[in-house]
Amino acid sequence: MKFKVVLLSHTPEPEKVVATAAKLCYSNTTIENIFERLDDEAVKNFLNFLVEVGHQSPLEHVSFTFGIEGVSRSFTHQLVRHRIASYSQQSQRYVKMDGFDYIIPPNIEEDEELKNIFIETMAQISQAYAILSEKLQKKHFERFKMQGISEKEAFKKAEKMAIEDARYVLPNACETKIIMTMNARELLHFFSERCCNRAQWEIRAVADKILELVKEVAPNIFKFAGPKCIKLGYCPEGKFSCGELERVREKYLGKKREKHEDN
Repeated sequence: MKFKVVLLSHTPEPEKVVATAAKLCYSNTTIENIFERLDDEAVKNFLNFLVEVGHQSPLEHVSFTFGIEGVSRSFTHQLVRHRIASYSQQSQRYVKMDGFDYIIPPNIEEDEELKNIFIETMAQISQAYAILSEKLQKKHFERFKMQGISEKEAFKKAEKMAIEDARYVLPNACETKIIMTMNARELLHFFSERCCNRAQWEIRAVADKILELVKEVAPNIFKFAGPKCIKLGYCPEGKFSCGELERVREKYLGKKREKHEDN
């Protein structure tokens, strides 16, 4: 897969900010005093305490912003269902999609016959898009000229109107770009849903990459992040379970968890 995820920015000292916010709830001293007194060991211990007691609201004070490229519209339709987040996506109304790139699902790409059908279909759609946008642009351009609008302005308006209608033929496979900002609490929820083996392959791959990136800057916050089963010790999907509980837990935790860690 050719997708790319970059951690563009995040709250400075995210774990210290979370620990400060949480400790404030149990302290009568000043906020600055709490922040200054927290060393790395104290932060780690307090974050472990938060995990144990399930106190998650302090996690909302830190956020992470990602640039995500080389993904499909099918992926972003799923991504934006996570509502406690901010998104900015490449617009098909303002960006002309002539010769658009597209994402081929692995199960199609590995089969030569299916891959050829897929590629031929994308080529047909691309041709249809080009014809529609060209003819619509000419139609709108002539109308704007008759209204006395300058050629430069008429061309600009006609192109925008043309591509915003032509885009209706574009497929879910069409490649797109998106910037996403989430707070740490929502990221944990995102991982619990999208790192699961039952999640669609593309969003699962992106979720795994995002988890890898945030663990580098906030390892204590995200050390138990991943699908629900790694903390619960069982799969909550019932008969829909992937049946690979131990392998999944080993993937996200690095080793089998001790029994006391599941309580």
